[in-house]
Amino acid sequence: MLHPLNAPLSVFACNPALSRGRRFREVSAPTRTDFQRDRDRIVHSSAFRRLVYKTQVFLNHEGDLFRTRLTHSLEVAQLARSIARPLGLNEDLVEAISLAHDLGHTPFGHAGQDALHDCMAAFGGFEHNLQSLRVVDKLEERYPNFDGLNLTFETREGILKHCSFANAKLLEATEPAYADGYAGIGSRFLLHRQPSLEAQLCNLADEIAYNAHDIDDGVRSGLITPALLKDVELYEGFQQAALTANPHLAKANFARRLLYETIRLMLSQQVYDVIESTQLALQVAKPLSVSEVRFAGPLVVFSQPMKDKSKRLKRFLFQHLYRHPRVEETMSQAKQVVRELFTYYCESPVEMQALSATRSEMDLRNESVDSTSLARVVADYIAGMTDRFAAKEHERLSGKRLIA
Repeated sequence: MLHPLNAPLSVFACNPALSRGRRFREVSAPTRTDFQRDRDRIVHSSAFRRLVYKTQVFLNHEGDLFRTRLTHSLEVAQLARSIARPLGLNEDLVEAISLAHDLGHTPFGHAGQDALHDCMAAFGGFEHNLQSLRVVDKLEERYPNFDGLNLTFETREGILKHCSFANAKLLEATEPAYADGYAGIGSRFLLHRQPSLEAQLCNLADEIAYNAHDIDDGVRSGLITPALLKDVELYEGFQQAALTANPHLAKANFARRLLYETIRLMLSQQVYDVIESTQLALQVAKPLSVSEVRFAGPLVVFSQPMKDKSKRLKRFLFQHLYRHPRVEETMSQAKQVVRELFTYYCESPVEMQALSATRSEMDLRNESVDSTSLARVVADYIAGMTDRFAAKEHERLSGKRLIA
């Protein structure tokens, strides 16, 4: 199947000239499209820079070569652009979504997210996708006349991969009235519709990226061994292909190169599989616009065999990496840090020393502040922390060092 290097923008791709626009009207930039401008705003944001010190699987201090949320986001963007071009999708939009999709992630990865969700259970819970949207809509403070980054509807839609029904209703109540009459970004969760193809692509590229790089980091950490990987069909098949093409990689001193070559082949084949499977799905659905995409089922997809192999790889990673006793022990400590920070700040809000005056939305010294508003400010504050800042703050407030 032909994969053109410079495919034109398809009729079902998001066209920046036809964007639903921004929450606050702005004059378009003279040298950049609106999606390019979104990407640039994300790259220059404080939240984006903090990703370099946020956990993917292994805490930042555990090794300089392990992935962080920042390097993960860059890898997602690279994979998404590689798939977008031959499909005729908007590369600038997929890059913007990819770079922003984890901006709301807490310190300490999913452990921090789970702990913060538990802390916020009585106040509406915590969803990292919704928090990423909150970062770009409200928490960034870079512009004189509005909060957030004022991104386009299409970028915001892609950032919000998942959303509960209740939160979708709340979102819709605060969305602006778009000039073209379209509903806001929460509507698709209420109406069970699909986002743009660019948003669907970033969601799948996220999965492809973390499956591959978590194998690499798992082996580097010593928690995953080559012997264990022989039971993973998706990995083992490409390792055999790598050895067939390069027999010298079987030597012990080439083990690292064999790992890299296997992962490279695995990534490439997954990219080709998504391109071909999506092209077939588009031929069946025949969408002629972005609007028609929203009424179709998922269109950016794996083939069924690749989907099954990917699921088995995820089960392997959960069993042998994410639930490994060493990782579990560290993450247990991380959860304790988040829970105790939440308690400290709720009891004494003035301890949030780095909180900006504008972001607090209230006088935190005022004892009449309602508990829900205070809890949300505390959650924003903790979610914005890097691993090392959270650990230092916990040590300052508790006198205990749980994370070195």
